[in-house]
Amino acid sequence: VQLQASGGGLVQAGDSLTLSCAASGHTVSSSALAWFRQAPGKEREFVAAVSWSGGSSYYAHFIQDRFTISRDNGRNTVYLQMNNLKPDDTAVYYCAAGAYLDNTAPTYDSWGQGTLVTVSS
Repeated sequence: VQLQASGGGLVQAGDSLTLSCAASGHTVSSSALAWFRQAPGKEREFVAAVSWSGGSSYYAHFIQDRFTISRDNGRNTVYLQMNNLKPDDTAVYYCAAGAYLDNTAPTYDSWGQGTLVTVSS
């Protein structure tokens, strides 16, 4: 699976932003898709994941209902709707594809290049 993330940018605290990740490859429709992020000087961390059907999703505890992950299998695209952004959300956001829904990076064997989200206070 090949992944191309987009939609990052500079926003102010409290703003909303939607990230997109276009996927291609013959296993896309059967893959779980996830978002991870990596802030400067920190390790990559799980954000959210959605099952191949879109029927199940899984979020990191810190999301606190601010983010929503969704997928459009007709467009082979996964989205991350982010509301009420905080400066701590500043990071490079990566999309990933894997065989099953999980919150650990090793589960996902395909990764996009990342898109930078910067939240100013």
